[in-house]
Amino acid sequence: MNAVAGSEESGPGPAVPCADPQGDPFLRTRFAVPARPATFFRRKRLTDHLDQALRTPLSMVNGAAGAGKTLLVADWAAGRDRPVAWLTTEAGDQGPGMFWAYFLQALRTAGVPLPPEIGCPADAGQVDRTLLTRLAAELGARERPVIVVLDEYDRVTHPEIADQLEFVLHHAARGLRLVLVTRTEPLLPLHRHRAAGDMTEIRNAELAFTPEEATVLLGLHGLRLPVPVARTLVERTRGWAAGLRLCALAARESPDPETYLKRFEAERTAVADFLLAEVLERQPPETQDLLLRVSVLDRFHPELADALTERADAAGILAALHRENAFVEDLGHARYRLHPLFGEILRAHLRMRRPGLEPELHRRAARWLRRSGTLTETLGHGAAAGDWEFTAGALVDDLAIGRLFTGLRSDDLTELFSGMGPEATSPAAHLVRAARELSHRELDRGLTHLRHAERTLAAQEDRAEAEDEPGPVAARLSCLLLETLAARLTGSPGRAEQAAGTAERLREQVPADLLDKHPELTALLLAHLGSTRLWAGRYEEARAALALVADGTGDASTALPREDSLGRLALIDYLHGWPGRAERKAMAALTVSERYSLPQPSGFGIGRLVLAAVAVDRDELRLARAHLDAAADAHPAMRDPVTEAGRALATARLLLAQGDTRAALAATQPTVTADVASPWAEGHTALVASAAQLARGRPEEAAALLHAVPGHQPVCAVGEARARLAAGTPRAALDLLDGVLPEHHTGPAVTVRALLLRAEAAHAAGEPAAVRRLVAQALHEARRERLRRPFAEAGGWLRPLLDTPPLRGLAAGWLTPGPPSHPEDRPPVVEELSGRERDVLRRLDRMMSTEEIAADLCVSVNTVKTHLKSVFRKLAVNRRNDAVRRARELRLL
Repeated sequence: MNAVAGSEESGPGPAVPCADPQGDPFLRTRFAVPARPATFFRRKRLTDHLDQALRTPLSMVNGAAGAGKTLLVADWAAGRDRPVAWLTTEAGDQGPGMFWAYFLQALRTAGVPLPPEIGCPADAGQVDRTLLTRLAAELGARERPVIVVLDEYDRVTHPEIADQLEFVLHHAARGLRLVLVTRTEPLLPLHRHRAAGDMTEIRNAELAFTPEEATVLLGLHGLRLPVPVARTLVERTRGWAAGLRLCALAARESPDPETYLKRFEAERTAVADFLLAEVLERQPPETQDLLLRVSVLDRFHPELADALTERADAAGILAALHRENAFVEDLGHARYRLHPLFGEILRAHLRMRRPGLEPELHRRAARWLRRSGTLTETLGHGAAAGDWEFTAGALVDDLAIGRLFTGLRSDDLTELFSGMGPEATSPAAHLVRAARELSHRELDRGLTHLRHAERTLAAQEDRAEAEDEPGPVAARLSCLLLETLAARLTGSPGRAEQAAGTAERLREQVPADLLDKHPELTALLLAHLGSTRLWAGRYEEARAALALVADGTGDASTALPREDSLGRLALIDYLHGWPGRAERKAMAALTVSERYSLPQPSGFGIGRLVLAAVAVDRDELRLARAHLDAAADAHPAMRDPVTEAGRALATARLLLAQGDTRAALAATQPTVTADVASPWAEGHTALVASAAQLARGRPEEAAALLHAVPGHQPVCAVGEARARLAAGTPRAALDLLDGVLPEHHTGPAVTVRALLLRAEAAHAAGEPAAVRRLVAQALHEARRERLRRPFAEAGGWLRPLLDTPPLRGLAAGWLTPGPPSHPEDRPPVVEELSGRERDVLRRLDRMMSTEEIAADLCVSVNTVKTHLKSVFRKLAVNRRNDAVRRARELRLL
């Protein structure tokens, strides 16, 4: 046990003084180990760390006000089995004599026997060196070291005392274990102790409460709260002990403690009173002014702080505040940030003390950051200042207009510019408005803003040329990006080619580092251009543009155009009859989205539609419907003619497979108008109409529909051949099939159907050997791609043949019926669920809301929504209840 005794002297000799050098009685409270409150929570990880104090001469517990330093060391000291001398220092003890008088009295009060000849300082302002020598020799001779705790040591500012303390610590050797409890770095040669391994340290980061510890602490205050709520509170307070206790005390008075702790207003609590009194008001006026002004910043350089204060002293002040643990965190590389709660309170105090100054501070920060910082911070402060001309100009001049479309930050930027009013009339402001409108497919309004920006920029360009100055190149490139997007949305290949060509020439006038900084601009331009080429049926040119995006190395900023380009490349493969290639590219597109947690499906969502069409060809109709339902969640504003034609193609083919020709015909009706017609879209519309006519017993009409399709499209030729064969003109059908030449690069989805038609013609002509040979060839080609649908469409003549050797062996296991547990009887799973998706699914099973799941997992609501969409896609469902039911069927729950 720690012995706290009176100032009795043991052993012979003269009486030990009972008064300090000024003749005043020693204050016994300064030698008392502080009592722990009833709600004190002992944290074993920290007391175990403090046990190292018995192995190192010096230990330091260094933390901010209210970090729990004193109570931690007091709890540890009370649990020791030997005397611990405790001394709480005071600011008045500036003289060495007074300090050492109290130091010696602390030893005696703790029951440490000291010989009388050591003596006691008689002068408050000085101490004899021999006294310190005798004390060090006495302590060094002890078998068991004496533990001395100096609490609030940051109050000791006299350099001479620090030198003397280091002298005693060094010469006492193993006889002294010194524990300093301080808010600041003490005036001791700590570097030497650290280098020698003679020092134990506990700092703010270790003093901070973990969520689990906070849960226990809140429980001691009578609050039974889940760990996620405690985790949210810990994030906001950074585990600050006093903040947690003060919040707990306030929450106990609230009728809904859990809601209070989630949403409490820091500036109106005891936390604010504590920080203002213990931190802000202890600082000189210049420091207070700096703290109030930098409170509008998330993180900052000293130079930025100087820009806000219009002084040049921030570097020294911030470094000192960090050393003093005054809730200013050093992030390294000369960057700082305020403790979150401290920042909240300072901002509220700034508004009260200096009303109207906050927007001006944001304006200064925005302009400084425009020169020296990041674009995101620049835009945030520009918007906070309400300076929309500047903010829109910063976005456009940085060539960052593409960020409004790239998935990750687009929602944030849209929200940021939602406050921009009509008073902003610059070309940049109109470009931002145009981008926002086009992203929602408001074409008329978007193009109105775009044309206004173009006219103003043209006038500026004329003036710049007359004055031999550089024109607004970044703004012009932004215009061209939006022009290609508009051309894509309206199905205008000519407009896209013209805009992209101008952009390519204009890029030469832009600094390379600026283009490298925003790869999304080039990626979006190429993706839009490739999409319009695809719409026009210029497949190779489209592939060339899209492949540059899909194969390019990029980061999150180009993830959406890469996903989009991969999806369109997949569609090209599908249109050419290569379902396996199409599937691989479409799955790769979804992988890009998931890697960066983009919404599922994100952007135009074409990849999902390709997967649905492939699933129909494989006769996996439930999976096809699941893909179509998932694709329906794609942003409706981002539906261009290619996407809608792809949706119509997949939907109509599914409905045809289900025997609903009327609905299939209705599905081909365009929902998005285009300036020019697409040959492949017209061709596939005709295929559906032809199938409907065949179903009604009108083969001549079916053949005529496909014969009228412009251009030679192999898939249409095969469809017409099917109709000619049904009309009883096999020679005409075979002539059409002969026209489907290898150089057309048609894949198995086309060639398998062509082979089956030839086999049907041979069957009608009574040529069994040719029938078997052609069907076997079709089975060989189809098995690799798992193409079942062509055989289902072939008609009744084929079924008996599939049950004859050797065709039975070629069809077994993938085409003909297998064991009772047919794949269609089991819910399909597109992909395995990730660990985090399983976490979300388990919480769905507990009927938790999206907000509750986000709080429980300590992630944002948007992140949970992203995981939910991915879970729905992988389980092939559309609703929460269906996801839980499907997961139970698959034994995932």
